[in-house]
Amino acid sequence: MSKLMENENGDIYIDNEVIAQFAGHAALDCFGIVGMASLSVKDGLAKLLKGDNVSRGVSVKLDDDGLDINFHIIVAYGVNIRTVVDNLISTVKYQVEDYTNMKVNKINVYVEGVRVID
Repeated sequence: MSKLMENENGDIYIDNEVIAQFAGHAALDCFGIVGMASLSVKDGLAKLLKGDNVSRGVSVKLDDDGLDINFHIIVAYGVNIRTVVDNLISTVKYQVEDYTNMKVNKINVYVEGVRVID
């Protein structure tokens, strides 16, 4: 649970799962992102996550300096991966900092697969 702020009436906390879900949906709005990925421990294959499951492809860690966010993504075939990842990082960093009023220290992106989009 991340402590967001305190005032004379009490404290405000945001669960890391809420931040992960928000960050996952922000990432899905970026061009070239097909979805979040979940790695199967059994066979080592990446599984495409949809809907409310997107937060399973995102992990959030809070320390004294701010947030670290890890993404496991699947990108569209034929896109420039560096451009897509740069866009994801800048978009998510801005939106999460604006949404939570917390500093995002680091965003790590793991490209787990490529999918052809019809």
